[in-house]
Amino acid sequence: MPYVLLALGILFALTAVNAHAPRRGGLLLVPGFFFGWLTIEMAPHVLVTWAIATSLVAGFGGLDGWAGWTGLVLALAGMAGVAATIAASRRTVVTLRECGTPLDLDPEGAPRFPLAPLFVPPLCLIPRKGVRVDRNVLYREEGRLRLKLDVYRPVADAADGVLRPGLMQIHGGAWVIGDKREQGLPLLNHMALQGWVGFNVNYRLSPRATWPEHLIDLKHFLAWYKEHAEEYGADPDFLCVTGGSAGGHLTALVALTANEPEFQPGFEDVDTSVRGAVPFYGVYNLVEAGPWPAPMGSNRIMEKMVIKRPFAENREVYANASPVTHISEDAPPFFVIHGSRDSLIPVAEARRFVERLREVSASPVVYAEMQGAQHAFDVFPSYRTARVIEGVERYLTGLHRQYRQGTGPDVPDEVARSLGEPSVG
Repeated sequence: MPYVLLALGILFALTAVNAHAPRRGGLLLVPGFFFGWLTIEMAPHVLVTWAIATSLVAGFGGLDGWAGWTGLVLALAGMAGVAATIAASRRTVVTLRECGTPLDLDPEGAPRFPLAPLFVPPLCLIPRKGVRVDRNVLYREEGRLRLKLDVYRPVADAADGVLRPGLMQIHGGAWVIGDKREQGLPLLNHMALQGWVGFNVNYRLSPRATWPEHLIDLKHFLAWYKEHAEEYGADPDFLCVTGGSAGGHLTALVALTANEPEFQPGFEDVDTSVRGAVPFYGVYNLVEAGPWPAPMGSNRIMEKMVIKRPFAENREVYANASPVTHISEDAPPFFVIHGSRDSLIPVAEARRFVERLREVSASPVVYAEMQGAQHAFDVFPSYRTARVIEGVERYLTGLHRQYRQGTGPDVPDEVARSLGEPSVG
């Protein structure tokens, strides 16, 4: 048993180290991400499981010898490291347009961020009470191509037939995997309870699809939404868009390429603008390296499966597939969200995108950096997810309120209140 405890201690310590400093390259990139993702986003559960396992092994003779005591020290160190990831989540920074510092600072200059309850029950892995889900609604059919979506909406009808705001959700998966049944569910369920109608949209995946067919499919949804939104109680003139990872990349492109003819062939006259965008941990620049040793566009997935052209000879194609290329003064309001310990898409990618948005866009730009969060942190219905969802809901509700009032977006106060921080004038 002492050597069992030693093995557990080594495992716990290495896992905790990986959570704080995940591998960003080489063969350990993928396993490093998965172990870090599970450890960080399920930290309370991991901590309890480790404590129980250590206690059981120690109680059955695990401390008989130097190996056991060494294992105990390593196990306790590992648990301390996991506990530190929980504490780190309190230090999320939200910055606003024209504001380069956190909204609320303690006397030592550190940002305050209220910690949600340690354990949060599953929010919405299945439809919540009060939410109706219409599954596999066909939104595009051409020959053998059949693209579908799921609709999340309140069970109760809106008062006096008032149309509800719409939200488009785009799943991630490196443009090659993923499905509407797997991502965005906590947010869509919560938004439906708040009176929104959510549309979780599938699109063609690579290698079947070649860029820009992914984006064209999503533009087809925007055209479908204009025609069919009222059938689901949604306002055809108000739609926001959100998504994570590859879905974050596509979210930004949907928002920034409104009415660009090359991305809506055959329906160029349809208005494909959206009212706001909330990309999670997305890729925004495929041409410039920056956060990576080499440009994102030069990796094998992009060259062989997604864009299917050599990067070196087709930089203009990769630039056109980069959201940063399409930033303009007319960009809609953005709320960009990223984890500080994202090992798949480094946080510097979000920072430089936000900086460029703030330089050019006339709309409000909000940025939330989730301290200690890995890639895809919002997939789990955790305390962090609950807090982020609340912030997104306040942000989007603020946009919709201003739309109803016919005034410009007043986003910052809404986000600040949702995170328990003081209002900013």
